[in-house]
Amino acid sequence: MILINVKFTPLPENVESFPQIVADFTNATRAEDGCLFFEWYRSTERPNEYILVEGFKDDAAEAHVNSAHFKAACELFPTVLEKTPEIINTLIEGKTEWDEMAEFKVN
Repeated sequence: MILINVKFTPLPENVESFPQIVADFTNATRAEDGCLFFEWYRSTERPNEYILVEGFKDDAAEAHVNSAHFKAACELFPTVLEKTPEIINTLIEGKTEWDEMAEFKVN
């Protein structure tokens, strides 16, 4: 799995409407064959920050970054963000899904 976490800080005027601004990109990405998950979260400590948690099949990166919706997002994001996003991108070979956390097991 390609696991990606990205922090986005929208311009102040875009903070509340950010999910709607990125909806087309989100929906198109979720429809990709190689997308395992693509989920947005809003920070509770920094309410002007959104976190994107993405998972793709090991071989899906090229198709994703070459898609029309990714190219459109490359044009869109710089116009709606306050600063360049921060990213963590890593490969976990053979992984395709979430595991239960044994330490916090709910009976």
